Amino acid sequence: MNKKTIATILFALVICCTTRLYSQTDDGELNAIQTVVPFLTIAPDSRAGAMGDAGVATTPDLYSMHWNPAKFAFIDGKGGVGISYSPWLRNLVPDINIAYLTGYYRIDKKQVASASLLYSSLGDVPFTDDFGNLERTFKPNELSFDLGYSRIFAENFSGGIAFRFIYSNLTGGSYSGGAATKPGISFAADISGYYHKKITLFSKDALLGLGVNFSNIGSKMSYSDAQTSDFIPMNLRLGSAGTINLDEFNKLTLTIDINKLLVPTPPIYNSEMEIIDGKDPNVSVPVAIFQSFYDAPGGFKEEMREITLSFGAEYWYNNQFAIRSGYFHENETKGNRKYFTAGAGFKLKGFTIDFSYLMPLAQNHPLARTLRFSLAFDVYAMRNGTSATN
Repeated sequence: MNKKTIATILFALVICCTTRLYSQTDDGELNAIQTVVPFLTIAPDSRAGAMGDAGVATTPDLYSMHWNPAKFAFIDGKGGVGISYSPWLRNLVPDINIAYLTGYYRIDKKQVASASLLYSSLGDVPFTDDFGNLERTFKPNELSFDLGYSRIFAENFSGGIAFRFIYSNLTGGSYSGGAATKPGISFAADISGYYHKKITLFSKDALLGLGVNFSNIGSKMSYSDAQTSDFIPMNLRLGSAGTINLDEFNKLTLTIDINKLLVPTPPIYNSEMEIIDGKDPNVSVPVAIFQSFYDAPGGFKEEMREITLSFGAEYWYNNQFAIRSGYFHENETKGNRKYFTAGAGFKLKGFTIDFSYLMPLAQNHPLARTLRFSLAFDVYAMRNGTSATN
């Protein structure tokens, strides 16, 4: 395959991630919302990944940056580091993967600083000339780097903010249609809150958690000066979690997350590409956020279809061994992702390892039948020979 052909294919991948779908929705036809850099929405850790991608209100852990930075304020310990790895499309391609590195440091009893790096590699792509001679090999890649700050504002409530740099290089500067491509760059922020309170449930000690996270609120991204800029996956995540201590050694957590993308819904166009139903999607970021709640061509019914649900359960024995399961649901007209998840976790002397496994129901999934793992190190707990806690 020559350089021009490969460049065209790669640029087509960009278009697939950014082009709006224009179709009727009154009868439930496809009208999915598309954004660039969708890797930002992937669960980076195996704990939440085993619970149907639910994590905004669960107990704090080292991977709270992705789900709810505010949770860091209530995390046990003075500092820690976590790393996770997720292979993609292993049935087709051997070298596509996502890696995540995260860490936190407790400044004082009320304040925590955190950082994370998410890196996505799309494998090696060979570029050849018209005669099939190899000219160069390019590895498309994407990454985001976060800096976060969390603080306790009341006995049971904390807030958090994270700033994010996003870089996406899918074409290596190749030309497509006579236009030069370029890496996409964006800056974004998360604003989050977390509330937890000890309660009594069925005469047993329990913990109620509530969380909210406005994530990836940031600038649009473009891969070419000739291309219209597109939205990154700005998202609103709401959730609750309840943990009950069944006895001295056993505890059970049930959780649910609700997600809504804060980007425009594709309108319906006529043959002259004039909008006949819905709202103009070419708006600024602040307008898009508010417009996303009422711009669906199908009205309130379609707006409700844009909500995704994550259900999760987690069982701990003696705070050392965990079993998890979950379910993720997305409407058929908005992507049709439906899958069950399962996993396990082990914890000892400040060291935690988690596994997760995904089983798709409605369609194939890049993580289908793939085992993922995450590692977490509570640095101070390991130094003192104690166990980390959730």
